[in-house]
Amino acid sequence: MNSDLIVTQFEKLKLYGMAEAAGDLLLTPVQMRPSMETVLTKLVETETRHRDDKKTARLLKRAKLFCKPLIEDVKCGVARNLTKETLEAVADCGFIRRGENLLIIAKTGCGKTFLACAIGHQACRLGMKVLYLGMNHFVHQLKSAITQGITEEFLEKLNKNDLIILDDFALHPIDENTRLALLTLLDDRYEKKSVIITSQLPYDKWYEYIGQTTVADAILDRIQHSSHLIRLEGQSMRENRKKL
Repeated sequence: MNSDLIVTQFEKLKLYGMAEAAGDLLLTPVQMRPSMETVLTKLVETETRHRDDKKTARLLKRAKLFCKPLIEDVKCGVARNLTKETLEAVADCGFIRRGENLLIIAKTGCGKTFLACAIGHQACRLGMKVLYLGMNHFVHQLKSAITQGITEEFLEKLNKNDLIILDDFALHPIDENTRLALLTLLDDRYEKKSVIITSQLPYDKWYEYIGQTTVADAILDRIQHSSHLIRLEGQSMRENRKKL
């Protein structure tokens, strides 16, 4: 079997990583080719990497992240109130595996969405199902589900994700349907799956924002006992980019 045919057979079997590795190895002069053990290791490692990359690409596509920064792109520092230790504590996505939540509070432009998406990107790289939803989109999709009479199905679909990112919470007035949907979502995911919520509104004002005492109590109860809080500070990163 000639070299081209070997590569073609791997591709027919949809072993594209192995096809790539075999192609490289077959270009190596015969006298310089590695041992059988090394060849097999190379084939398996390349195929595994190819499948992992393909899975990550698929997860990133379905996540619909607002942006796709890497954790390494997140800037830490005293001025931002974000230490490397704090970033490392969430970068391994252990909080997602434990079903805990993360609240990111900051003024506009300070990088809360950037940080949330970097964590979401990292979760995808680790094989987790992620979904990004700006609160406007969440409300719009919820209204559509209510109109179609499929609210329960809508929330069940959301719950299939290991991590949901709700971006820009409290940016607009909240209505009764959104309150109840948010409560149901947090209740169903409590200590099982995770939510990242970003907001410009200080956490101590969320109770007043949510309104309706009973529902606000229930929502904040689900959040308080299973959440980590990051308060980003400093100048707007957008303003800094403009100056550059």
